[in-house]
Amino acid sequence: MKKDNKKRRNRSLIFRGFTNIMKLFIKKPEFKYVGEKIEDGSLILSNHVGTSAPLAIELYLNQPVRFWGAWQMNGNLFQVYGYLSKIYYHEKKHWNLFLARLFCIIASPLTWLFYRGLRLIPTYKDSRLRKTLSMSVEAIKNKESVVIFPEDSAKGYLDKLEGFFAGFVLLAKLCMKEGIDLPIHLAYYKKSEKVYVIDKKIMFSELVDSGLTQEEIAEKLCNRVNELADLAKKNEIEEDVAIEV
Repeated sequence: MKKDNKKRRNRSLIFRGFTNIMKLFIKKPEFKYVGEKIEDGSLILSNHVGTSAPLAIELYLNQPVRFWGAWQMNGNLFQVYGYLSKIYYHEKKHWNLFLARLFCIIASPLTWLFYRGLRLIPTYKDSRLRKTLSMSVEAIKNKESVVIFPEDSAKGYLDKLEGFFAGFVLLAKLCMKEGIDLPIHLAYYKKSEKVYVIDKKIMFSELVDSGLTQEEIAEKLCNRVNELADLAKKNEIEEDVAIEV
């Protein structure tokens, strides 16, 4: 089963070899489920924790997934360099800009190759968002779960999330138009504890029926992710509803 799932992820042989090497240096987190496991073709909303959460999912969550990523991450080497040095390391991780630019001269080529291997779904802040949504619906139809990190990271990657951007709601609405009631799994990765807590699924139709606006849905789910953070920190998931993997 494990081998089949890796094939379904549609990663190249070279990329899979590279990630196997990464596993020698990155410890496997403990995945804890508050309820059922994730079914293929779901939407996963998680905190980011820099590169830690995406790597934990890519290396150790044994399911077919596609990640949303800033369009620059799918660009050429110079676009990746600009994104990493100015946005990721300087604005989000608060590195000195000169040091970030210097470091990224070395880091960008390797990161560019890694991004290409991930087959990211590029995200945009303009009309090209339609392309993002279309690619995401196609992935879900192919039984690939779409992973989105919707947190507002203007102040960096915080332990307690301050808000969610609501772009994922547009995706769920488009899926509903296509006859797909999208299962949503919220998740929180506690890096210090090496624990990834994944919540029981919420069907998008339930959120629609609740009468919440798009912004209220984003706020509600963000608050729930912060609750998962407390579970990860305290390790207080009830045994009768937690499935350890």
